[in-house]
Amino acid sequence: MEPPDPRNLVPPGRAAQFTAFVAGVLAVAVLVSAGALASLATTLDALPVAFWTMAVLAVACDARPFVAPGQRQTSAVYPSSCFTFAILLGWGLGPAVAVQAVAVLVSGVRMGHAPWRTAFNAAQYACSLAAAYGVSRLGPGAAFDGGPLSWADVAAIGGAGVAWFLVNYGLVTAAVRLRFGERWWPNAWRGLPFELLSTGSLLLLAPILMAAARASAALVPLVLVPLFAVYRMARLTVEQRQLAALDPLTGLPNRKALLAEVNEQVHRHAERAARGEPDAHLALLLIDLDRFKNVNDALGHAVGDRLLVEVSARLTGVVEPPDLVARLGGDEFAIVMTGLTEVGQARAFADQVVRVLAEPVPLDGLPLDVGGSIGIALYPDHGEDFATLMRHADVAMYDAKHRNDTVAVYTAESDHNSAERLGLLADLRRVLEGGPAGQPRAAEATPPVRGGDGASMTVAAPVDGRTGQRWWSRRRRRLPTGVHDDELINQIVTAADPILRRSLQPTPPAPHDGEVWARPMDPDDSAEPAPDAGEIMLYYQPQVEIATGEVVGVEALLRWRHPRRGMVDPEELIRVAEQSAVMRLLTRRVVDDVVEQLAKWSAAGVSLRAALNVSVRDLHTGEIAEQIADRLTRYGVAPERLQLEITEGALMADPRRVLATITQLHRIGVGIALDDFGTGYSSLQHLRRLPLSEVKVDRSFVLGMVDDSDDAAIVRSTIELAKALGLRVVAEGVEDERTWRMLHAAGCDAAQGWFYARPMPAEELVAWLARYRPVRPLATSDEAELPRRHPR
Repeated sequence: MEPPDPRNLVPPGRAAQFTAFVAGVLAVAVLVSAGALASLATTLDALPVAFWTMAVLAVACDARPFVAPGQRQTSAVYPSSCFTFAILLGWGLGPAVAVQAVAVLVSGVRMGHAPWRTAFNAAQYACSLAAAYGVSRLGPGAAFDGGPLSWADVAAIGGAGVAWFLVNYGLVTAAVRLRFGERWWPNAWRGLPFELLSTGSLLLLAPILMAAARASAALVPLVLVPLFAVYRMARLTVEQRQLAALDPLTGLPNRKALLAEVNEQVHRHAERAARGEPDAHLALLLIDLDRFKNVNDALGHAVGDRLLVEVSARLTGVVEPPDLVARLGGDEFAIVMTGLTEVGQARAFADQVVRVLAEPVPLDGLPLDVGGSIGIALYPDHGEDFATLMRHADVAMYDAKHRNDTVAVYTAESDHNSAERLGLLADLRRVLEGGPAGQPRAAEATPPVRGGDGASMTVAAPVDGRTGQRWWSRRRRRLPTGVHDDELINQIVTAADPILRRSLQPTPPAPHDGEVWARPMDPDDSAEPAPDAGEIMLYYQPQVEIATGEVVGVEALLRWRHPRRGMVDPEELIRVAEQSAVMRLLTRRVVDDVVEQLAKWSAAGVSLRAALNVSVRDLHTGEIAEQIADRLTRYGVAPERLQLEITEGALMADPRRVLATITQLHRIGVGIALDDFGTGYSSLQHLRRLPLSEVKVDRSFVLGMVDDSDDAAIVRSTIELAKALGLRVVAEGVEDERTWRMLHAAGCDAAQGWFYARPMPAEELVAWLARYRPVRPLATSDEAELPRRHPR
């Protein structure tokens, strides 16, 4: 059913002020026209035939005004304006107001206007005619007395027409302003050209009509010819506007029409929500056809166009008014659903659309299989304007494609390009390319390390080890250190206060031969400091040999303290970085930091192997292998001291290129570990083909192995498989003693987790190593503690 014209409804939330405005316009109309209407009774009999002819034509023409198609009777052209303005110029205000009121009443009944709206329209025209009459009286007053027209007469008539238009259009736009709030000005501005063209033409005809009436009443009907021309001009203008809003191939509304429809429906649904109605939700469905490019490539664009026409016909067949289906271009379509109570209705309709599109399309005897992916954004839950709803529907649609699904509803978690994430990406780039003051990263070095670690002393709050993501980097700010035991604690405490740390940062001494250096970043290097983007650093978590309790390595974990967001979730940071070229900067920084740290530990007498994770982007080229080889040579670090951890997801992205990069790293001597084993795909194939040295059992299995027999079975089977292939096994997420003992009983080589130590900065790791005492599991019947899976 066609929804009622919203202009017949009193606007919710603005009823008081809108009613006051209507009442005010009615009162002004009565005041300015009451006297003229009262005197009309005495002069009515004296009015000539020309007047009555114009009056009849005014009422008759307004009984069937021109209404722009699809405009819901909001942009109608009323020919009575021409006749009543001519009556005003010839016989005064009273006759003009009376004829206009009758014409408005007839058109209001004909078009189904509410009584208050008809009364407001009559008052609006009365005010306009009164303003025009006042301006026309400023002239000599002899314009139609039979004498020649003077320039003053022409100016008075022109001024009267301008006054009529300004008052009339001003009252209409003021009513729209009260009804739609901030939306009034765009609507008023867009409608101004049409009103100037149509109403302005009618007003310009009025003086000609009056001059003709003075000559003979028989000439008055001839004005219908130019009126018809105005009518046709208005229709052609609207038709051209409509053609500009239609897709030429399918005949569906295009993006421009979709924008206008969504904006209109958003305000309608906002009014419904203000009235407390349940059906105040609007859904925007974005549809992208699958395999359409294959049709174009194989059969040509002509067949592709025919396919689009067929798809548009199918969509039109399932969409019922007042809902709208539009084509955005290419193989993208959109559907606007109105009057919804919850998102389940939109999803159910989307499933129906998917079923319709799943039917093969027969073209020239060849059935073409073309499905579609649909993204849904709901008003007001996912956006309150067209741009936001469109972007979120697009995000949902690509999320559906990524998950090999057909329908997806927008969720913030799937929006990888939100404004917040883009801002986070910009901050990440800034912190990688320079310090918080925007300085370029200096070619860094450190003073010689004597008995300790010379890395950054910035200490972040403890971070949950369960959510720690692998690797990544920290900002380079070096403090010169000749670390002694009593100074180490003092430096750790000082590092917790960034203001105190910066104030105490000394200038390094001159370098000696063979020593590696770094110039501290000078705050005065940049005259225009950039916003602080925080600090990125590496934390290290020890990896311990279970049988002996010896620390054999560490894993580098990412930490970023953001000035506004605090400690950024490492998983979110990696997702953001992997979407752009920032990942390359991040990897370069991490490799530099880890290899440099290994060199410092060696100088301090600490021999550890460091493991770091690499992303899919890093493994697609051989650049990372070349960079690692260069850094190992520069810092004099043995290749076996470094290990890269890769995930099965990285392998599946492009197995050929990833395998080439891994093989190159293996030739260098760098160890390769398969991380998160058991959570990806084709694990056994990877174990057979890749030059691996280590397998890491994912924490999701290790954390549950004490209580879950299935997890215990998976861990035990993984260890046995890796041992059979000659691979070392490391378990992640070891949180308690019982898990530690069970892993020892199962034959696991090494473990890492909170049972041993949480991730910590490099300088704290040195202090921890000094305090650490190896813990060895006793020879007990731990094997019996392993929960066994019951037969099913």
